[in-house]
Amino acid sequence: MAAVEIRKVEKYFGTTPIIRGVDIDMEDGAFTVLVGPSGCGKSTLLRMIAGLEEISGGEILIGGRVVNNMMPKERDIAMVFQNYALYPHMTVRDNMSFSLMLARQPKALADERVRKAADILGLNDLLDRFPRQLSGGQRQRVAMGRCIVRDPQVFLFDEPLSNLDAKLRVQMRTEIRELHQRLKTTSVYVTHDQIEAMTMADKIVVMRDGIVEQTGSPLDVYDHPANQFVAGFIGSPAMNFMPGVLRRSGSDSQVEFPGGVWLPAPGGGGQDGQNVIYGTRPEHIELATGDDGVAAEVVVVEPTGADTQVFTKIGGVEVASVFRDRHAFRPGEMIRLRPDPGRAHLFDAASGMRLSA
Repeated sequence: MAAVEIRKVEKYFGTTPIIRGVDIDMEDGAFTVLVGPSGCGKSTLLRMIAGLEEISGGEILIGGRVVNNMMPKERDIAMVFQNYALYPHMTVRDNMSFSLMLARQPKALADERVRKAADILGLNDLLDRFPRQLSGGQRQRVAMGRCIVRDPQVFLFDEPLSNLDAKLRVQMRTEIRELHQRLKTTSVYVTHDQIEAMTMADKIVVMRDGIVEQTGSPLDVYDHPANQFVAGFIGSPAMNFMPGVLRRSGSDSQVEFPGGVWLPAPGGGGQDGQNVIYGTRPEHIELATGDDGVAAEVVVVEPTGADTQVFTKIGGVEVASVFRDRHAFRPGEMIRLRPDPGRAHLFDAASGMRLSA
């Protein structure tokens, strides 16, 4: 195992910046997830760690060694690709042992490592099959098994579940997490799916346009987003954003919204009269009674079984709520909602930076 350190790393394609001075520490034995929208540079950064892309500036260290000029095979890493990259003419057994054969390892050692990896991944009955005879999930296990037999310092995962159906994705992300808990190998995982990031990561690195917006544990990033982008990207359904004006009078702070709507402001920064974005997560909104809360017009109701998602409009802004109880609201019906001010967020409207927790 080994820590991975990214030091002011840059990447240009011609004159176009792709990675812009990124600094990340990925601890020894940790499962670090790089997450962000398509085109944010996360896969390029992973390929730079692997040695598949040249570095335009900065340093990448694996186990304390600068690897900028090392060939991929010298870095002691193993990579699981999005398309599995299995050899179609080889059996599962041969696919898994191929790297050891290239390294001229003894056949007995290769057989033993393949056996152990097959035991871990439940592949014993599939060793003599070819990739075309396997399901998507089985191919993914073979791709992971090929990495395990190499016993590398670092596992790299490049969106490995994107080709699987929804149910299998849930199963496979659990299996990958269990595999990491068993092997404790330093892992770097790239995805655009924030649910994968939240459920699998020890540390999340949120990227946008080649820079790191925020790093931290999944719940820290969820509860204390650094800015409006992170708040909107992490969480499903996404955080609600309502533009308004902060009004302070002594110890009293409220946010004024168009249409005469007022809500208590979260404690913290911001000046009287400042244009702000009021952010609240759907699960932090309660159904109010009487004159409490604010009036909201029901637009769409989506029962999921476990909970009910209700999309409403408050002052012309669409606001999503999630209730554990079942409700039979009808489109056009007026209800009253009460966001929890203790769990709401304020963002500066100009910069998008968070003003309060």
